Amino acid sequence: MKHLLLLTYFIGLSLYAQDAIYDPLKSKGHLYEYANFFDAGNLDLTLDEVSKDSLFYNNVLESENHSVGFTSNNYWVRFHISNSTEQAATYYLETARPVTDVANLYQIENNNIKHFKSGDSIPYNERQVKHRATIFKLDLPANSTHQIYLHFKSDGETLNIPLNLYTETSFLMMNYRQQLFLGLFYGVLFLAGIIYLFFYTSLKEKSFLYYGFYVFSIGFMQSALDGFIFEFIFPEGGYLNSRAVLITALLSNFFLLKYCEHFLKVDTLLKDFKKAYNAIYVILSALFIMLFISPKTFEIVYPLSNLNGLFSLILILSTVFTIRYKRIAIDTYFSIGIFFLVIGLLGFVMNNLSLLPNNFYTLNSAKFGSGLEVIFLSLSMTNLIRNLRIEKENSQAVALQKSEEISQLKTYFMSNMSHELRTPINAIMGIAENELMNSDKNETRKQFEIIKNASLSLLSNVNDIIDFEKIEKNELKLNLEVFNPSLLLHQISENWSAEAHRKGLEFKFEMDKDIPIKVQGDSERLIQIVNNVLANAVKFTKEGHISFKLNCIQQPNDICRFSFRISDTGIGIDAENQKTIFDSFNQMRLNHQREFGGIGLGLTIVKHLVELFGGTIALESKPNKGTDIFIDLPLKNVAVEKEVIYNVNKNKSTVRPLHVLVVEDNKLNQMVMRKILGSFSHVSFTVVDNGKEALDALKKDVYNLILMDLQMPVMDGYEATKIIRSGELGERIAVIPIIAVTADAMQETRQRVIDLGMNDYMTKPVKKDLLLDKMNGYNTKEDVKLRTA
Repeated sequence: MKHLLLLTYFIGLSLYAQDAIYDPLKSKGHLYEYANFFDAGNLDLTLDEVSKDSLFYNNVLESENHSVGFTSNNYWVRFHISNSTEQAATYYLETARPVTDVANLYQIENNNIKHFKSGDSIPYNERQVKHRATIFKLDLPANSTHQIYLHFKSDGETLNIPLNLYTETSFLMMNYRQQLFLGLFYGVLFLAGIIYLFFYTSLKEKSFLYYGFYVFSIGFMQSALDGFIFEFIFPEGGYLNSRAVLITALLSNFFLLKYCEHFLKVDTLLKDFKKAYNAIYVILSALFIMLFISPKTFEIVYPLSNLNGLFSLILILSTVFTIRYKRIAIDTYFSIGIFFLVIGLLGFVMNNLSLLPNNFYTLNSAKFGSGLEVIFLSLSMTNLIRNLRIEKENSQAVALQKSEEISQLKTYFMSNMSHELRTPINAIMGIAENELMNSDKNETRKQFEIIKNASLSLLSNVNDIIDFEKIEKNELKLNLEVFNPSLLLHQISENWSAEAHRKGLEFKFEMDKDIPIKVQGDSERLIQIVNNVLANAVKFTKEGHISFKLNCIQQPNDICRFSFRISDTGIGIDAENQKTIFDSFNQMRLNHQREFGGIGLGLTIVKHLVELFGGTIALESKPNKGTDIFIDLPLKNVAVEKEVIYNVNKNKSTVRPLHVLVVEDNKLNQMVMRKILGSFSHVSFTVVDNGKEALDALKKDVYNLILMDLQMPVMDGYEATKIIRSGELGERIAVIPIIAVTADAMQETRQRVIDLGMNDYMTKPVKKDLLLDKMNGYNTKEDVKLRTA
């Protein structure tokens, strides 16, 4: 009996609603409670055909946003509305969805019919109310009643039938609130998308790329659902506008999956899940193609895309839970963001499938979910940036450590290479020079001269390689000393004059008569600069002459500017190659087919050395005409009085007999040292093979000086020097002057031996005059007084 009464009540209520008239000022309830609807199926009926009461009988709207699900049918809605006041009233009716294709309103009063259009299948400017949503304006005269018919048709998407009536004031307020909400929503999406695409361009991490595209695709999908695509991009409607929602939905589904796949590292952590992701990518591709095949396939894409969206969310959740089950850490913000996304999209999809009731929250669940998801995933991406930064810092630290190790290995290699190459060169040059001094036969002298010059060429190449390595590490330094520039330059001129004459070239040397007697600078590097430039002049000149000129210009603060001009009549250099002539390995870019030889480092090193001196170098050249190179070097004058003191110090009367301990493992070098030292009348010497034998020798005899090689078997020169300077062998032995005589020409080696306590350093091949000068420097009486004071 109770159930029968309830049934009777609802039937009566529906009959009442069918005939009731809605007055916005007096009626109770909402407008939808006074309306009926009719499903016309595929029939395209006229207003006269649907105006029969029987069609609408007992078809009442169930909610303020009644949904009929995915459909392409024609739907009609009917209700009566009245204005019982003495003044005309204007109302705005919001109905359907912004993306509903057809929305027509018929307003009937006293058989007078007014027809208004909306929907996105007509041009935007044909709408009665120019608004992104489906809005109609109802003008109600005083004391009037109107019958309203609404006609809706969609292309397969979800069709909602809300009937929201607003006064002019409330309509403006509703628009204001919506604009505020939508502005905030789209602003967050736009900023997030731009920021993470920017991060991708900087970090090249694909998670940022997919996330940025996902945010933009979500924004475009929501803007299509809200009617902004139709209003601002496709205001004429048409083919693309009708598919905009599905295109953006499929893209957002794709980019969300790609983002999660990369962020969660599915490829490495869950390889089996990769197949599921690939399967959904195939489904998305198929759905995308179906959009453009036919209207029927286009219609069924709507429900299928929503179901595919549900499966995608389930897959993402399964991935997250599986990773957590395996106790693999997942960013907390990512989990929270995915939770809100799932809740929001789940509500949106289930509402589209008519599984949830229509209300403000379900209708906007996608916006709420996406907005919160973007916020929390942005926090997650911030953590990813931090992790990438930490990872980069760690990788940089590892790279730095490896770089330092490589640098140490490189230094060790260069040191060994220098030692292993200079050691035999020292022996060859020592023997050659000794034979040149003692031989009177011209033929023999020519042969040994060739050997010496070839050795010098090889030694120059070795020096260039070592110097280039120092330049790369910014470790090439000048060793300042006082020297006679005139003597050095005449020696250089004589050497290259002989070389030029052998090629049939004329060699001219002109030197300013005002050149200082003594200057302070690095004599070895000055020789290297001039030698490298003259070597190129002789090398690249087949006929003609070589000119070597020097002018000296006195400047303030005891500075003398040495201006060199080295000219030749060689092959010259074209303007294009002049731009790179001072670059390393430049010969590789000059197509000489190895005609002239060399390793291509000479001018690079010259330029660097000139800059170390604080000077300048310039080049002028014309192809097949020759080359002029201008070098300016500022060198400090040394007063002549110091030369007098120097001569007193070097006076032979002050030189005492010298007993020298030579520590050298190489037999050829031992032979060279015996020949050199044996030529000095005041020098006696003993030769031992390594540092251990040197320590034993020091215990048995008294020595004035030690000439110490560095790299030796059993005990090297470093360890032997450390023991000597420690005082273990006695105080007298601890202060014996030690000169390093080594084939290792590295700057680090020079500094190391000085730090270790050695007094001086010289490189092989050993120059006889330089060795004598250094030994006598530690043997004069006045020098001893100065050093022991």
